[in-house]
Amino acid sequence: MPETDSWEKAVLLSRFALEKKASDLVLMEVRELTSIADYFIICSGRSDRQVQSIAQGIEENLGKQGIYPLSVEGLPRAQWVLMDFSDVIVHIFYRPVREFYDLEGLWGDAPRVQLPEPYATLVREFSLRGEEPQEEYLER
Repeated sequence: MPETDSWEKAVLLSRFALEKKASDLVLMEVRELTSIADYFIICSGRSDRQVQSIAQGIEENLGKQGIYPLSVEGLPRAQWVLMDFSDVIVHIFYRPVREFYDLEGLWGDAPRVQLPEPYATLVREFSLRGEEPQEEYLER
């Protein structure tokens, strides 16, 4: 596996989730609170199929760079998919399930980290309007 620091990996994972139209993406730095990871990425899909698509898109795109998850849980039902990339853990929720488990509340002491541009703008616009991401952001 190529050497990629946890920040670079978190940005790549976020990018690939956004390319599959993940909504309400939150990046949290948890390294000071737990030894299991440096970052959590939490995002949502509007259906079980979209949750699966986000997870598969992440796995395929990082796989092209030689980075593979240690484990993937929950893919068949796709209500809550957990992807463990060692120092970055991705949680992809079907929207109602995300509200029920409220990971952001459970990890409320973890600082939220802003993604670099153009992804920060994409997350902001998508969260505020609830619209699909604009393709111009995804091509970069």
